[in-house]
Amino acid sequence: MKKTVIEQQGKCRVKYNEPWILQRADPFVLKAEDGFYYFTASVPSYDRIILRKASTLAELADAEEVTVWTKHEKGIMGDHIWAPELHFVMGKWYIYFGAGDAENKWNLRPYILECQGMDPMQDAWIEKGTPVRAENDTFSFEAFSLDATVFENHGIWYYIWAEKVGVGKMISNLYIARMSSPWELETAQVLLTTPDYDWERVGYWVNEGPAVIRKNGRIFLTFSASETGTAYCIGMMTADENSDLTDPRSWTKSRYPVLESAPGIGIYGPGHNSFTVDENGNDIMVFHARTESEIVGDPLYNPNRHAMLMPVRWKEDGTPYFTWEDGEKRTETLGGLRNEKESEGGTCAAVSSRHFDYCRHKLQ
Repeated sequence: MKKTVIEQQGKCRVKYNEPWILQRADPFVLKAEDGFYYFTASVPSYDRIILRKASTLAELADAEEVTVWTKHEKGIMGDHIWAPELHFVMGKWYIYFGAGDAENKWNLRPYILECQGMDPMQDAWIEKGTPVRAENDTFSFEAFSLDATVFENHGIWYYIWAEKVGVGKMISNLYIARMSSPWELETAQVLLTTPDYDWERVGYWVNEGPAVIRKNGRIFLTFSASETGTAYCIGMMTADENSDLTDPRSWTKSRYPVLESAPGIGIYGPGHNSFTVDENGNDIMVFHARTESEIVGDPLYNPNRHAMLMPVRWKEDGTPYFTWEDGEKRTETLGGLRNEKESEGGTCAAVSSRHFDYCRHKLQ
């Protein structure tokens, strides 16, 4: 295994597309207004929320890890502490995460922590509970729900999360709503994407792990699909930043994954990413992946999902693409190459959660 951080002219720099922080899944990195990088992720024991802080991405690999919250011994928030994200929203620090009950770890719901000071590493955190849904919303958070992220666009904050629906076969979809406060939703849920394609249906029918990057006048929403083993992969949706982001017709969906396993370089099951920037302001994808193709037992409980980093490349048309790099060689995923051949607009697999009004564009 190559080293994650190498020395060059006396300075540490990050090596991309290989393990960066070991056994940390669902990684989230934020470069805050104070200039520091903050890192959080799911730990293999699924029992706590951790934070790291450093001046550079490279230094995060060896930074001290602080536990800021621990699971309850009984009741809600008692098991399966998953996918925390740290955000500075409306003047305060918040952590958004999913958790199951101590007595039923699969009874997952989204929860929120609020920091009582301006130092998320040292100041106290209090529990705000499950997000408060809009008055006219009777569906959100009624079933298995997790993987929430938040983002701001033109002064409006949005909340995106995964939630399962179905009778018999449960399907994990992505939903969006506008926020009125860091813990309250202003609008009813709208279904953005459901697993439409074979690459989203391996093992389980899954869309989860949303992440947002805004650039070139557009909102790019990546998400993860299929079971958490080697079939795990990343898809993408796109919307104009000036459109109504709670209207499913504003979004188009890639026909193929934009990032998937690369057996040739020994990386498997990339997924549940976030976005940040490096010290020079270049866009970086943060994601987890495995370095083994054979997984013993349930992939969810195999600890060897490692946080990795990948530079985000930008095409002339202003859209991102994601590649595996090895020295001077660049390997783009098959899905990424196929997506380039799509007709303009791609495929819109968005569905209104209330009207189930499917909108699709026929591929050329």
